[in-house]
Amino acid sequence: MKRRTLIASAALALSVGLAAPALAQTSWTMASGYPESSFFTQNIRQMIKEIEEKSGGKLKIDLRSNDSLIKLDAVKRAVQSGQIQIGEIRLGVYGNEAAMYNLDNIPGVATTYDQATKLTDAQRPFFDAMFKKNGLRAITYVAWPGQGFYTKEPLKALADLKGQKLRIYSKQTQIMGEKLGMEALILPFAEVPQAFSTGMIQSLWTSAQTGTDVQIWDYVKHFTYTGTMHNKNAILVNERAFRQLDPATQKVVLEAGEAATKRGWELSKKAGEEREGVLKSHGMTISQAPQDVLDAIAAAGKGMVADWLNAATPEEKAVYETYQKSLK
Repeated sequence: MKRRTLIASAALALSVGLAAPALAQTSWTMASGYPESSFFTQNIRQMIKEIEEKSGGKLKIDLRSNDSLIKLDAVKRAVQSGQIQIGEIRLGVYGNEAAMYNLDNIPGVATTYDQATKLTDAQRPFFDAMFKKNGLRAITYVAWPGQGFYTKEPLKALADLKGQKLRIYSKQTQIMGEKLGMEALILPFAEVPQAFSTGMIQSLWTSAQTGTDVQIWDYVKHFTYTGTMHNKNAILVNERAFRQLDPATQKVVLEAGEAATKRGWELSKKAGEEREGVLKSHGMTISQAPQDVLDAIAAAGKGMVADWLNAATPEEKAVYETYQKSLK
């Protein structure tokens, strides 16, 4: 009997040992709104690779890019509810929830990468506290390249924009477009090609990255760079899912997120230049915005900053003041 018991015990121990790796492995689903060609998606792919390798396969992440699983503007809610464990958002999508989401969407607030870095440093504690209240954790922040106008005809003066139907992506850029005399319409990234095809829009306000993502050369021939803003994307993790990871894997995720932040900003800088090259290779003309357009954007931005300050909470105003001090 003792022999049989020992054999049975050994068999049980072996079966548990064999099952342990499978039980230890965790699988997360991730959603993002951008195609595989986007530097944002390429950065995420690298982050996932690092997490899977450095965790020894304990954490696997299945990325569904290009709005294929969840639309970009619904990603935050999906992560918060636990529908998915991790997702990439564009902060400006959620401007109706808090004024802070809108700050880097305002023209002139952060026109360079250096300014965008300082703004991110000032905003991070505020965002971290706000996300924590909602059961979320931000592990990565990455800025977009500078922006510009895509038009069918050359943009030689402010008057050339008057009356054009413009696609933009936030309330702030809608206000800017309207102040420039355009009919500004907020549309999701994925709907841009159809909007051009149906005549819903005639021009586009975005970065060189997005222009190549939607193959903008099929619809217009001119990209006029203005710079203007460097709004941000963030990668959010469901806090409950994060807490269920063992401490070593948690550390791997956080370190990979920090690495993705650093790498993402460098990729963003390179993408602006490289994507302009892609636009040129498809016959598009690249130019700098005329001064009267820049002046009109700056004037619109000053008015929006004043409106933002009036709507902001004391905590949000403190973030803006901290940022302004960092510029001196």
